[in-house]
Amino acid sequence: MIAQRAYDVEPWTVRETELNLDLLAQSESVFALSNGHVGWRGNLDEGEPHGLPGSYLNGVHELHPLPYAESGYGYPESGQTSINVTNGKVLRLLVDDEPFDLRYGRLVAHERTLDLRRGVLERVCEWTSPAGSTVRVRSTRLVSLTQRAIAAVAYEVEPVDSRTRVVVQSELVANESLPAPDGDPRAARALKSPLEPEEDLASGSRLRLVHRTRRSGLRVAVAADHLVTGPERTTTSSESNVDVARLTITSVLEPGERLRVEKLVAHGWSGARSRPAMSDQVEAALAAAAHSGWWGLLKDQRAYLDDFWARADVELDGDEEIQQAVRFALFHVLQAGARAEQRAIPAKGLTGSGYDGHAFWDTEAFVLPLLTHTAPAAAAEALRWRRDTLPAARERAAQLGLRGAAFPWRTIEGSEGSGYWPAGTAAFHVGADIADAVVRYVAATGDEEFEREAGVELLVETARLWRSLGHHDDRGVFHIDGVTGPDEYSAIADDNTYTNLMARANLLAAADACKRHPDEAARLGADEEERAAWRDAAEAVHVPYNEELGVHEQHAGFTRYQRWDFDRTGPDQYPLMLHFPYFDLYRKQVVKQADLVLAMYTCGSFFEEYFDEEQIARNFAYYEPLTVRDSSLSACVQAVMAARTGHLDLACAYTAEAALMDLGDLEHNTRDGLHIASLAGTWMALVAGFGGMRSVDGGLRFAPRLPERYSRLAFSVAFLGRCLRVELTAGQATYTLRSGPPLTIRHHGAEVTVREDAPVTRPVPPLTRRPAPSQPPHRAPNAR
Repeated sequence: MIAQRAYDVEPWTVRETELNLDLLAQSESVFALSNGHVGWRGNLDEGEPHGLPGSYLNGVHELHPLPYAESGYGYPESGQTSINVTNGKVLRLLVDDEPFDLRYGRLVAHERTLDLRRGVLERVCEWTSPAGSTVRVRSTRLVSLTQRAIAAVAYEVEPVDSRTRVVVQSELVANESLPAPDGDPRAARALKSPLEPEEDLASGSRLRLVHRTRRSGLRVAVAADHLVTGPERTTTSSESNVDVARLTITSVLEPGERLRVEKLVAHGWSGARSRPAMSDQVEAALAAAAHSGWWGLLKDQRAYLDDFWARADVELDGDEEIQQAVRFALFHVLQAGARAEQRAIPAKGLTGSGYDGHAFWDTEAFVLPLLTHTAPAAAAEALRWRRDTLPAARERAAQLGLRGAAFPWRTIEGSEGSGYWPAGTAAFHVGADIADAVVRYVAATGDEEFEREAGVELLVETARLWRSLGHHDDRGVFHIDGVTGPDEYSAIADDNTYTNLMARANLLAAADACKRHPDEAARLGADEEERAAWRDAAEAVHVPYNEELGVHEQHAGFTRYQRWDFDRTGPDQYPLMLHFPYFDLYRKQVVKQADLVLAMYTCGSFFEEYFDEEQIARNFAYYEPLTVRDSSLSACVQAVMAARTGHLDLACAYTAEAALMDLGDLEHNTRDGLHIASLAGTWMALVAGFGGMRSVDGGLRFAPRLPERYSRLAFSVAFLGRCLRVELTAGQATYTLRSGPPLTIRHHGAEVTVREDAPVTRPVPPLTRRPAPSQPPHRAPNAR
């Protein structure tokens, strides 16, 4: 955890003014740049020192066997791990024959700035070598949001006070040595030398390496070109071998003179294309980048982000730290999905190797709601990736004796990568999360073509899973037994409320989509009888409820379990999963992350018969003292529901925890990559929590509540081709339609029609005051 503030608080930048080598790995994640296809961790330009080297291509992975003490039918046999691909960031520097290494000599000044509006990482450094030569180094780095394969660096060296000989070695490096895993089961496996060489080239200022993974058979090509400017006595030479291609630039600089290197790097990979084809692909990408040039890439990057911020920015007055954090969050979530283009959005994005680079349900439940209303094309591409993995999901369902599609708990390429049954295969809710994301995307965009060509099939195959997984009892009630819901401390449970309600929504949505698209239904064999069975199951689904306590049960029987002994659990014993056996966690009332509370947020808007405001308040009060938040996915959900139940100070605290998860390294594992879902949850906490936004019956509802801590909150959402701006101040909400035809919304239940450039202001009704709920000992919101 970052005990002291590591970054200056500024509205549009994240600035580090001192280099702390103990926090180098965390800063590498924070300063990572990506476009969803290419990811570069924020390693220093010179390559060393480093915390965790990282250059990633979305989808590039290696396979490894999953070990079991005892084998069993249906256990996944092969794991998938994202790998560190060829590193094009490296620009090593020698100053009068001494390596520019910040661990030696004297570091006079060092500043790095992540500019959220321009989409670049800038660095300014002044260093004196052990021999007394002082140089100033400036660099600017970007991963292009407009040219998918391209990343680039501009690197400048300038002597400060004396004539200096400098050598810059610009490299492509494959099979870098990685630090050993630290024992955290969430950290990625380190695979030694996963890339087998196929081609290396160095010609003039051009470098290229082509490799292939040993087991997964994926071909990776990376190429670089350079524009060098400096004094007349500047010379260059190049060389290559199987794992390193290098351009060496030598110059003698007088004070006031600079050596500047602009480096363009192109990336590509394929499981099918030949080596010559991959070489041609990256060369073509380099040619396109060279046509734009460094300054053209910068201009295009700024224009892309200007458009994004006009649609997505969240403005918050009254808390500068959260203002910075929410923009940091929006930027990184955009980076994770902008150009993923029918690939997964991993839990860490492309910022680190945590969770082996796998994607989970986080994408659909937390990330896509944000992208749907700010960058909807990226949300559609993520869902198309799920559609493309349907063959593997159908195969998995058949292996488990089920119909339809059983989507994996964790994966890179579509097959199940989790060898842990209770929190893996049994977490079937991932299918309903995907279906929910489909429904919400279509409702927000009106994209009928997407629904027809991808959505219907996803809805049908997930509905078939629920119908075969569940059963009707002798009274006709529909049960789904033996599953794991969002709370991984309650496994193999019967009738998990979240799972059952999400399945119900999935079944009804599939039947409705088939009615709208009869040709697609016929193609998929979803006849009237099957659709009637889906509706019957949906209407009969069991939702466990404890009449005596007046609360919904997280799953059947949960409220009769013994409560966890929090008084005998010390602050150093969290997360519980690392200090207590799962056996004990499974049979106690203790909640890892919001589960029933998540059901109220996700399902409450379309199944209001289960959750009126008083019921929500009782449920929230019951589950708060049990929820330990041993998952980064919890705080944002609790923030939303705390705001809805009128506990605005508590909602602020949870919002801060979600927002500062990585800027403050609250879970001590930011070194492995950012928590993309928690970052997305920052937007959720502000927009759905304090903004009270819900999508219901194809329309938008708002029930805003602004806490005293904030004097103003403003945000924009994309909806049905329109851009709606919402601004909250003390006691009132103003709705402005920035573009598009009139839009009818609801404000605290009352219908409001908004027309372009004609703001409508409505008062916010007073809060219903309720006793504040308690949290487990030592687990109050942990942010500041």
